[in-house]
Amino acid sequence: MTRPVRSVLTTLALPVMVGGGLLMGAVAPALAQTDSDAAFRATTFSLSAYGETRVAPDMATITLGVQTDAPTAAEAMKTNGARMNQVLATLKKAGIAERDIQTSNLNLNAQYAYEQNQPPKLTGYQASNQVTITVRDLSKLGAAVDATVGAGANTVGGISFGLANPKAAEDAARLDAVKALQAKAELYGRATGYKAVRLVNLSEGGGYTPTPPAVPMFAMAKREMADSTAVAAGELKVRVDVNAVYEATKQ
Repeated sequence: MTRPVRSVLTTLALPVMVGGGLLMGAVAPALAQTDSDAAFRATTFSLSAYGETRVAPDMATITLGVQTDAPTAAEAMKTNGARMNQVLATLKKAGIAERDIQTSNLNLNAQYAYEQNQPPKLTGYQASNQVTITVRDLSKLGAAVDATVGAGANTVGGISFGLANPKAAEDAARLDAVKALQAKAELYGRATGYKAVRLVNLSEGGGYTPTPPAVPMFAMAKREMADSTAVAAGELKVRVDVNAVYEATKQ
């Protein structure tokens, strides 16, 4: 009698163990699904804001050049090179470091005269050489431009202002951006009856992208009005954009 009973008990035990395993396998996806549903049902605020700060620039870049015309290409290049050497020497004498002087354009072009019903006629050659300089002391900018013009530079343009180290301005803009985000979250909370309780995600876009001035920052002053070229640096805008997701609950 004992052996049949044991056999029956053993046989009954196997389905129970297998059934338990099957039961656990079914419970795990159900729990995961429940968690997913709970996250899906959560109320969130997806917001964006930006912070902006204004700061005076502490450096500038400007393009200076020499343009010369001559009957032959060799003469045009020779004359141009001599004048540009004078311009470079003047820049260095004005306190512009060699590392802050970079050739940005060098061209030699044939010049033609055009007449109706006639083939183009070669009249000579034009050579141009431009350098872009970085001025790290803005008080020297006007005097440096005047000195180079006196040394032979006859093209001036392409001025822009910037910051040698934008980190402090960026950090100030970041703080303003976060304050704007928090203010938006509170506003939407009051409007909807929900309250932001947890910051889920925060991302930043942009960075040091100073807005160019709305008006020209460089003007050649008339000699009878001023002794040197007038330069107005103005202010730069440094903007940082942020995006955030807040979890919210009913108030």
